[in-house]
Parts: sequence; structure tokens; C-alpha cells
Amino acid sequence: MPNILSALRLLAAPFAAWLILAGHDTASLTVFAAAGLSDALDGAIARRYGYISRFGAWLDPAADKLLMVLCVLALFQVGVTPPWLAVLVILRDLLIAAGWLIVRRRALPVPLAPLRIGKASTLVQVCYIGLMLLLLAFDITAPRVAAAAAFVTGLLTILSGGAYAGLFLRGLILGRRAA
Repeated sequence: MPNILSALRLLAAPFAAWLILAGHDTASLTVFAAAGLSDALDGAIARRYGYISRFGAWLDPAADKLLMVLCVLALFQVGVTPPWLAVLVILRDLLIAAGWLIVRRRALPVPLAPLRIGKASTLVQVCYIGLMLLLLAFDITAPRVAAAAAFVTGLLTILSGGAYAGLFLRGLILGRRAA
């Protein structure tokens, strides 16, 4: 069941982005909120009933990252998200994906679990996207709120990207010493 919810979220990501680009603000907010709820639900079900799998451990964060990146790109395209924030979100996710691939490929001594700062950054990104979609859906103009939300989101994105980069670099250094 959790993997089905993650797969549905993965499929919902491009649909949510398309809704943003097409100007269907209420529908995009609804799809994004449903995707967010499915993320919480699949995690709760997996933990409660022990439905933990390697595939699910890969699929869940992949669905999250695709949803975040596509929605941030769509919000940038419609002029809501500043370009620097879109770049930060994309670079952070590329860094994490590349880092995990290197760790897996080289069997480096790096734990393959999300960092707390990474989870916090993802939560703030979800809140940012949700807030921007809420402002769009209700036709609210709040430039100071949007700027503050972008700043906080950008800051946590940088901090978590730095934490993951440090983790991967330590793994590379330790891996070289062990070789």
C-alpha cells in the first residue's frame, strides 16, 4: 500500500506542475495537498505495519523530489518563485541524487538515511509551495510574505545541501583511506 501511494504521488507530480502552468490554481493546490497527505500517509502505514522495502525507500524520496522540483519550476515559470530559489532546489536535489549514487556505487561508509536538516528542508519546501499555491488559488498578493517564505526556504535548502555535501565528502575521504 505505501508503495502504491508513493507511485501515485510520482504520477501526480507532473500533473500538479501542469495545473500550475495552465493556471488551474485551485486544482493545483488540491493535487499538491493530496500528494502531501499521501506522503504522510504512506510513511505512517509503512512504519505502523512494517512495510519497509528497498524499493519503497527509493520510491518515496524520488516521488518527493520530483514533486518539489516540478512544482518549484512551474511556480518559477509563472513568475511566483524567484529564479535563485528554483536553482537552489534543483541543485540540492541533484547533489543528493549524485551523492547517493556515488555512495552506493563505491560502497562508501556513509549512512543512507535522510538527515534531519534534509527532512526539515523538504518540509519547508512543501510549506513554501503550499503557501504559494494558496496565494494563487485565492488571488492574494503578499510580496513580503512570499519573499520571507522564499528566503527561509532558500536558507534551509542551502544548509541541507551543505550538510549532504559534507556527508558525502567525508564518505569519499574515509573510503579512500580504507582503500
